[in-house]
Amino acid sequence: MTLHIDTPLVESRQLSLVSGRSVWLKLEALQPPGSFKIRGIGFACETYLARGARRFVSSSGGNAGLAVAYAGRRLSVPVTVVVPETTSERAKKLLRLEDAEVIVHGVSWQEANAFALSLVGIADAFLHPFDDPLLWQGHATMVDEVFRSGLEPDVIVLSVGGGGLLSGVAEGLHRNGWGHIPILAVETEGAASYHEATKAGFPVELEGITSIATSLGAKRVCERAMQWWEDHPVRSVLVTDKSALRACERFLADHRLLVEPACGASLAPVYDNAPELQQFGTVLVIVCGGATATMDQIRQWSKRYKAIR
Repeated sequence: MTLHIDTPLVESRQLSLVSGRSVWLKLEALQPPGSFKIRGIGFACETYLARGARRFVSSSGGNAGLAVAYAGRRLSVPVTVVVPETTSERAKKLLRLEDAEVIVHGVSWQEANAFALSLVGIADAFLHPFDDPLLWQGHATMVDEVFRSGLEPDVIVLSVGGGGLLSGVAEGLHRNGWGHIPILAVETEGAASYHEATKAGFPVELEGITSIATSLGAKRVCERAMQWWEDHPVRSVLVTDKSALRACERFLADHRLLVEPACGASLAPVYDNAPELQQFGTVLVIVCGGATATMDQIRQWSKRYKAIR
């Protein structure tokens, strides 16, 4: 028995009509902790527990931290999550609901991560939010499920933060004989570390994150994501915060699911009928989810962007 669930794969009538093609959704937002992260992190936690770990330590106040906390509670293993000072009260509350110890340290994820690493003892396991082969192996199971369904998409659209989801999906495509299916890797303009890395040819570190899609806010993508740029047909796509937010609102109306802007980024090219999709007839979108978004946030962001239209 795994810590993640097999998620629904559904055809979206609304998105299909808007885009003029067959659009399918892999609804990872329905995972128990709210995002796809539990696939890889759950698998990693089970693996580390089997190797003797007696505590899990993480450094994410977002979806990765929530997945570690959920896995720890389910496996009866204590969890410590170090979060930066910018972490929302809602995120900290959700972590504590999963019985995690929450430590606030530093003004950025990098500082929180460094402190978390300093806490790791001999009987502890550190859970990186995106840069761990065990995570990619676990994330690949979503492609296994699509393969078993009999649906073969022409392209897969997903959001990129640190590159963990991209690395997992690419691994899943290759292990199912789908190495020819391209990936559209979508980022918002203020969190485009993957896009910048593809231009440079190697991972580069952004000076800062200015996007509201904070779950995409890795200043530097993992090396594996860059290797997939060389080994798999991957195309980098940028969208605006405004477009990602509008996609969140439309998706809530169309499918009654609230997702965060980081997930809205992957929906935006379909809602906007982006030129990068023109050659594809069947599109699969990974609806990666996000547990920390609220209606109040969506409304506040909406007012901000309406004011500058």
